[in-house]
Amino acid sequence: MSQLQQSSSTPLERFRELTGKIKQFEEILGLVYWDMRTGAPRKGIELRSQAVGALSSETFKLSTSEEMGELLAVLSAPDKASTLSDIDRKLVEETAKEYDRNRRIPPDMYRDYVVLTSQSEAAWEEAKENNDFEGFVPYLEKIIDYNRKFIELWGVKATPYDTLLDMYEPGLTTVELDRLFGELRERLVPLAERIANSPNKPDTSFLTGTFEKEAQKAFSKLILKQMGYDFEAGRLDESVHPFATGLSTGDVRITTRYLSDDLTSALFGTIHEGGHALYEQNISRELDGTSLSTGTSMGIHESQSRLWENMIGRSLGFWQRYLPDLKALFPGLLDELTPEAFYRGINVVEPSLIRIEADELTYNLHIMIRYEIEKMLFNENLDPRDLPEVWNRKYTEALGVTPPDNAHGVLQDVHWSGGAFGYFPSYSLGNMYGAQMMDVARRKLPDLEAQIAKGELLPLKEWLTEQVYRHGKMLNPSELIERISGQPLQSSYLCDYLENKYKEIYRLGRV
Repeated sequence: MSQLQQSSSTPLERFRELTGKIKQFEEILGLVYWDMRTGAPRKGIELRSQAVGALSSETFKLSTSEEMGELLAVLSAPDKASTLSDIDRKLVEETAKEYDRNRRIPPDMYRDYVVLTSQSEAAWEEAKENNDFEGFVPYLEKIIDYNRKFIELWGVKATPYDTLLDMYEPGLTTVELDRLFGELRERLVPLAERIANSPNKPDTSFLTGTFEKEAQKAFSKLILKQMGYDFEAGRLDESVHPFATGLSTGDVRITTRYLSDDLTSALFGTIHEGGHALYEQNISRELDGTSLSTGTSMGIHESQSRLWENMIGRSLGFWQRYLPDLKALFPGLLDELTPEAFYRGINVVEPSLIRIEADELTYNLHIMIRYEIEKMLFNENLDPRDLPEVWNRKYTEALGVTPPDNAHGVLQDVHWSGGAFGYFPSYSLGNMYGAQMMDVARRKLPDLEAQIAKGELLPLKEWLTEQVYRHGKMLNPSELIERISGQPLQSSYLCDYLENKYKEIYRLGRV
């Protein structure tokens, strides 16, 4: 007799109980990961990683158990599925996808991989600090090898890399992404060239100085509150690499990085992560305790972080309202600045080495470089030890800058240490989704620009909650963007936005 036959609960009740337990375990794991990245003692990482591996393994076993398979078979049957609520039907559908994918991986293999990635993030942090790629590469080799094995177990889609890409942006293929990126290059590279040749360069001298950390922290908290971030359902901490983690709608934590000689790093890093957090805090409470209480894809998630960071946080209206607050926190450093001068300075376009500090325009080139390298790793079996050489060459070719060391090159991002291959394209997809959403928002909220200039950010947050946030994972990315804009994802909205913005900043005339 199966466990399902022995249970006195209905299949749906048991399914909800089982998936709820998995969600609770994942919340605990999320809390442990947050602690590991925000100051856990390094000497404790190895044993902590073993604990993470053990709990992850138990969670994995629940998600791939015989009982889970039986429940999904019963609840997925057409006669039963037709009786389920929309939420339960979607929950069964999404859980079945995860079940089919995870059951192909041996539990011991999964546990060992979790332990490896838990340890490797600490190793990456140390390697970056010490510019020690050689010390990190053994971890990277193992992580890439695991992912190559996972791809074989899951089943290769059009290419091995397509299999990874689908994990973060369901349904997206490299063929489609090559097309979108090609369209971006076609319009943005000539724009960047015209900007480089413009004599009307913004003054950025005010960005150089010594900016006291506590004042940066105070301003970060001010802006988060203005955006509608609920500090009773979250907190702001520090980490080497900014991130957001949604444990539940009532506990969404973000981190940022404060640099004493760089005012903009923490400022825009905080707004970026705040955009992620608004998404997670404002998912419908009906989805609490389920795997649907999260963003529908990383591209849609990044649309919110990039929208708030750039389309709002780097807008002229935003600084017409908030520059006086910034000046008050840094007396003597910004006193003579006008909002227009500040706006132009923070939107300067110039090739740079660090992705998270790149301007809106060249940022997409940083993403394309990573995308090309990831395809080389999994479609062409690039040797991980060759990554620094390939990375540096692509930066020289695409941006005209060459990293002086690996800390400013291949070691700059945390993603690969956690095995997040296929994630990077989400950032540029987010730029495209965000521009398409904002085009609709400006039409639906005709007073939006005036509201931003007055510091009234909540009407936009409320519109995004209704259009994006509350749905969680109930709608897939293509359904969501078509529901909002009436058409599939287009690259043209981002290109139009950037052309119009930089034409004015650099006084280019017609682009």
